[in-house]
Amino acid sequence: MVDKIAYPVQLIQPDGRRVFRPDYTSLVRDIGPDQLRGLYEDLVVARRMDVEAVALQRQGELGLWAPMLGQEAAQVGSARALRPDDYAFISYREHAVAYCRGVDPGVMTRMWRGCAHCAWDPSSVNVTNPAIVVGSQGLHATGYAMGAHLDGAEIATIAYFGDGATSQGDLAEALGFSMSFNAPVVFFCQNNQFAISEPVRLQSPVPIAQRAAGYGMPALRVDGNDVLAVLAVTRQATQRAREGSGPTFIEAITYRMGPHTTSDDPTRYRAAAETEIWKARDPIDRMRRLLDREGLLDDTFLAGVQATADDVAARLRSGTIGAPDPEPLDLFEHVYSTDHPLIDEEREQYAAYLAGFAGIEEALS
Repeated sequence: MVDKIAYPVQLIQPDGRRVFRPDYTSLVRDIGPDQLRGLYEDLVVARRMDVEAVALQRQGELGLWAPMLGQEAAQVGSARALRPDDYAFISYREHAVAYCRGVDPGVMTRMWRGCAHCAWDPSSVNVTNPAIVVGSQGLHATGYAMGAHLDGAEIATIAYFGDGATSQGDLAEALGFSMSFNAPVVFFCQNNQFAISEPVRLQSPVPIAQRAAGYGMPALRVDGNDVLAVLAVTRQATQRAREGSGPTFIEAITYRMGPHTTSDDPTRYRAAAETEIWKARDPIDRMRRLLDREGLLDDTFLAGVQATADDVAARLRSGTIGAPDPEPLDLFEHVYSTDHPLIDEEREQYAAYLAGFAGIEEALS
């Protein structure tokens, strides 16, 4: 049997050729020409959406953005493996996951613009809003999974995080609890090689997936730039969760080709030659080569993909610029599910503070 830790699962080579892996190829046997084209469209749309958001930040329309350039396959493949009633707990970079789960691009940037506590209603699409606290979503996913298991729901939850989050205590607690309670959760690590400026080799001398062994948890590594392989392994892991076999750890090996966030300069800590190596493994180019090899590319299809991508980007831009500015006192709404005396006191104090500017505004007008 192939060692799933030492040899990451791969179904598409960088040049577009297929890899025959009976144990995983069987999991994506239903992915025919239309589905392959759909996955390619998702990848292209995700990147176009990301490029638009970066441009909006540079133009002063967003306070911050965490680019996902290069990580599209890890996100699209895993998100498309989920069923509608599964629940995804994301960090701050899973924009493609949100898109694939049905989040409206027009509201996707509201939190990053600073005009709302959150961007969308999680219960409407079964995906959380971005979690800025690194590693916290692992605990959230585990708790939700435990509750769903107790309620008898045959669903899977999935927690997305990066290689840097694996050094957080929150995630260690989540791994331990999930095994103790056989929680139906998938831990999906996007190893993009850098925790901001720290290369993964300084953080872990062994493959990150090996950490799961300390909890007795099954784990595997997958080529995170291979959308079909990611789809296959995530389908397998989510099925294990739904049938009551417990959690699984997936390490998707990918690369962040852009900055950590729009406030970062990656040229200060990594060599251009390294980035060039990973560009040759670009997930979109890989899928395009597969489609070309299998006679699934034509000008009409490519034009349609580009039109869809441009439309999504336009919706994201118009939704960002047109997002309404909240009233100052809205800051205190939706903090707790019920009234809270501390919040009430702070609201009153802030209202009094704002009232102090009334006379000044009238005088200036």
